[in-house]
Amino acid sequence: MAKLTISDLKKIKEKVEREDQFRAGTKRVKLTVHMGTCGIASGAKSILDTFMNEISEAGVEDVLITTSGCIGICSREPLATIEEQGKEAIVYEYLTENKARQIFKRHVLAGEIQNEFVLARGKEQEGGK
Repeated sequence: MAKLTISDLKKIKEKVEREDQFRAGTKRVKLTVHMGTCGIASGAKSILDTFMNEISEAGVEDVLITTSGCIGICSREPLATIEEQGKEAIVYEYLTENKARQIFKRHVLAGEIQNEFVLARGKEQEGGK
């Protein structure tokens, strides 16, 4: 097993601090683009770039954007999950840059879930309770 470097540890710390902003309530929305190998091969990088551009153009500071690995539904990639404080998570499937822009403007900014693009609602952990 490879040893962690100081740089690796700093990156881990920065990621945890960003994630804590949502948990602590300082960010209204957490937007996760799933960037496993399957997601990247399906175009997730352009989806991430699109969301980042939309955040920048809108000038919003209460949206946390992050990435994760594969969630095990490779055939539905690219995928993104939107979590809003106090609401169920929404997983969007088969994303394109146009769909990402629509999701950002209508869901993230206006609160309107884009049902035609939804794969799932809620978190995986919620299903077993």
